[in-house]
Amino acid sequence: MACTLEKFIHSLDPRALPRVLQIQSGIYFQGSIYEMFGNECCLSTGEVIKVTGFKINKLIASICENNEDSQFSAKVELPLNFPGLYKVVADKTPYISIEEITRKVAIGSTRFGHPCFYSSEDIKLANLTIKQEGTFYECEDDQIYTLKEIAEWKIPRCRNRIVKLSNTLHSWDSSNPLPDNFDGCLILTPVYEVQAVMKFRKDIVHILSDLDVEVKDITDCYDISSFLQPLSLEDVFERTTMEFPMVAEVMEGPLGRQKPYNLLHIGKEIVIYKKYQATRVLASEIRSDSPKRHFLIPMTYKGKFKRRPREFPTAYDLEIARSEREQLHVVATKAFDSPHAELFSVSVGDQFLVQQRQTSEVLYEGRKKVIDVLACEQILSDTYKEVLLPMYMEGGFVEVIHDKKQYQLSEICKEFRLPFNVKVSVRDLSIKEDVLAAVPGLQLEEEITDSYLLISSASSPVESWEIPVYRLNMSVHLLSKDVQAVLPPMTKTTVEEISEEEYYMVRRFENQTLHPPPRPPKKPAALAPKPVSTVSKQVISDVLQATKNFCVDTTKKSCANQAADVSELQVSCQNDLVHHDNVKDMTEKPTLVEAAVIKGLTNNPLGKWESEKEQEEEHNYEYVDENVIENIRKVFQDTTTRNKDILSEDRRDI
Repeated sequence: MACTLEKFIHSLDPRALPRVLQIQSGIYFQGSIYEMFGNECCLSTGEVIKVTGFKINKLIASICENNEDSQFSAKVELPLNFPGLYKVVADKTPYISIEEITRKVAIGSTRFGHPCFYSSEDIKLANLTIKQEGTFYECEDDQIYTLKEIAEWKIPRCRNRIVKLSNTLHSWDSSNPLPDNFDGCLILTPVYEVQAVMKFRKDIVHILSDLDVEVKDITDCYDISSFLQPLSLEDVFERTTMEFPMVAEVMEGPLGRQKPYNLLHIGKEIVIYKKYQATRVLASEIRSDSPKRHFLIPMTYKGKFKRRPREFPTAYDLEIARSEREQLHVVATKAFDSPHAELFSVSVGDQFLVQQRQTSEVLYEGRKKVIDVLACEQILSDTYKEVLLPMYMEGGFVEVIHDKKQYQLSEICKEFRLPFNVKVSVRDLSIKEDVLAAVPGLQLEEEITDSYLLISSASSPVESWEIPVYRLNMSVHLLSKDVQAVLPPMTKTTVEEISEEEYYMVRRFENQTLHPPPRPPKKPAALAPKPVSTVSKQVISDVLQATKNFCVDTTKKSCANQAADVSELQVSCQNDLVHHDNVKDMTEKPTLVEAAVIKGLTNNPLGKWESEKEQEEEHNYEYVDENVIENIRKVFQDTTTRNKDILSEDRRDI
């Protein structure tokens, strides 16, 4: 029976693909040629196409100014990257069975694919299996999502989805289709992009589901093998190991000017040697403004890195960053007035050696209370003083680097805890254009494991390339050709630059197997914050540079005069002068002269003036590249938990 293409796609179960359709009627029944996504396509009456996939391309949103029960009025078109975070409104239409839920609702291994339902009737269990009975209603969802996430996971088959705008992320570059200060609901209707193969074409065509044509499903009475069989990289990766190597022809290639992407054009024949998991280091450009660039660096990267100072917003971050390999040396960029006499008050320019986390007894509202603290050594002009910093302390610290060594990427991952700040000191000469060399600073955030295929050109297999399976939009069909060389040629190293969206997805899925660190202790609510002063990044940079220059000059003078009363300084400064390849004792304490120089520079009037100027410009000191979406989510989700904790503490006090 014939139906519109839109109705057919809305009701189509992806597990039933591929399907063969015959064009029945529509505005293109005369065989008109139209262009869609750069592909010319002719849909004439009787034309046969094979649908191999479909995905949501855009959303048609009906606007409601008040709430979901009000009348919906105007309709607007929203792209999937339209900014904002949205709360999903629970669907009031019930599902009649578990089978309907599994058929219409997106279910997956991530938290997006874990829908929650409740039954209006008692459910009888038999062998831990829920029987088909009763009706099931969607539970309220307290999460917030982007439009793209909603399109991928939260719009059931044959249904629309009502959402409410929760947060706006940034302004839309073009004219905003939503009313000014919009705070109502949207009913979202998906428009799908249909991926299909035509009878006498070797490329893939893309058709929007709202095209005004009628189609008929003739899969059961048609020889589906007469069509080419396009395979995505995911499909190829699911093949067994014994099937590799294989020869394939590109049906749909990726965009990009960098090798190997510029070689993977339509019609190109390639050899796919093997599939495997490979480790990459996720890195982001260090800069105060946005957008930042993001990279995936292979362990085979042959460049070298030098360390750059890290910045820590709290004492809790100092505890996370400390390691057994070396003692963490920091200088304070923000003052903190301790509410407890037993704990230390920090001034701008104070320097500390971080020791360890411990507990301490303090007097709080007339009662003794045990809290978590960070034990440190304050560096004074002629001695070291043991001090305790409250773990909840909201301050600001910059790391002082004494290590001049150049590191390979593998050395950094083995010897230090990520995140870690670096700069490329020697570029990778095996890469024609090393994109990392031009970046002023990088934060190595975490190691990830990703899926790759190793490929080369079938006609001239001079070099092989690793291509990512899940970040490359590419389709191929397999050829019945023998592979000439079973062993791949030399593999070329490539640093992959990824988009902001890909960066968020990589971090989100990678972190699901990790346990997040505990939240920092709360600051006592009864204590009002006092004004604090800060010091600008430029001043800190000048301080660190001045310290280095001072050490070098002092070393030369000390060594020449052979002054015995500054032996500690001589040892430290001589180490600064040795070649960077010599390994330095990383547990050595910074010299007291260095401390005096930094203390003096950060407390001078120029530093104070710079501090006031920086406060006016509202610069933000953060050492971690924050995921904006995840931050808003965290605030949104933690509000209820925080209120419960406060209420529980009040009850215990009573």
